[in-house]
Amino acid sequence: MTVPLSILDLATIGPGETPRQSLEGSVALARLAEARGYRRVWYAEHHNMPRIASSATSVLIAHVAANTSSIRVGAGGIMLPNHSPLTIAEQFGTLETLHPGRIDLGLGRAPGTDEKTLYALRRDPRSAESFPYDVQELQGYLTGRSLVPDVEAVPGRGTNVPLYILGSSLFGAKLAAALGLPYAFASHFAPNALQDAVALYRREFRPSEQLDRPYVIAAVNVIAADTEEEAQRQLRIVKRQRVKWLLGRGQNLTDEQADEILAAPHGQQIEHMVKYTAVGTPAAVKEYLDWFTAHADADELIVAHQSPTIEQRLRSVDLLADGVGLATSHRSLDS
Repeated sequence: MTVPLSILDLATIGPGETPRQSLEGSVALARLAEARGYRRVWYAEHHNMPRIASSATSVLIAHVAANTSSIRVGAGGIMLPNHSPLTIAEQFGTLETLHPGRIDLGLGRAPGTDEKTLYALRRDPRSAESFPYDVQELQGYLTGRSLVPDVEAVPGRGTNVPLYILGSSLFGAKLAAALGLPYAFASHFAPNALQDAVALYRREFRPSEQLDRPYVIAAVNVIAADTEEEAQRQLRIVKRQRVKWLLGRGQNLTDEQADEILAAPHGQQIEHMVKYTAVGTPAAVKEYLDWFTAHADADELIVAHQSPTIEQRLRSVDLLADGVGLATSHRSLDS
């Protein structure tokens, strides 16, 4: 690979698995990623989603960081409209204080949930409108130049936790460019505006104290397996699971029914979500990622290993590292 490789861990709770098993799997995945030379591992804030265990994102980051020693750990991302900037500054300032030089803070504008859950979070649906200002307020707390008189984040002040703007549209690209922050595009599930957003970001970027030139992280799905047939089998399972979770509306769909939905017009949204997916043996996955790096004009790739089980995701992490030639750390997984 000509660019760094990182991981977006969706902390999926697979069929028959418990949240605890999912979180234990996230620790195992991060430790393996550290040993295999990935740059960072990120977790995303979601709420009221029965198949995702990363709702308390900062808590999960703290746990993973405590069980690793060198890999960067962070949020990809925190949905800032759900929180006050001061709260996030204190949380991530604490994380950076405990794990100096290892914490990232990616910020998203979407709520990461539905309207009923937004109410349960006690958030105003209009909170997203203040996202640009909230990012700057948060940045002020972390740099020690608070925009709110007589209010400081402790811990947080002066920690300079690096911020990343996440997005799947031109809005995030314009904001990241205006603030001089790195930009991470969610092409692993929202592929439409990838090239237009990256081009706009690079064209309008203004240097800042954090960053002197544009930096793009592009997300891509990966299913690496020992054989092409096994990788394709896992991809079919993943698509069927998404149909059952997203389109099944509580029905107990069979695999055959899920396949019928995938073949129908209303099932094409699932196919579209996984448009950017590298599937196959390590050599095939590397070839795809080399193409995708150029296609996305990316400085770094963050991959979402989509294999159905924890064991298969760990295998995918390992095989991808082999395929792209990541340097293996001397640190033991058992240390």
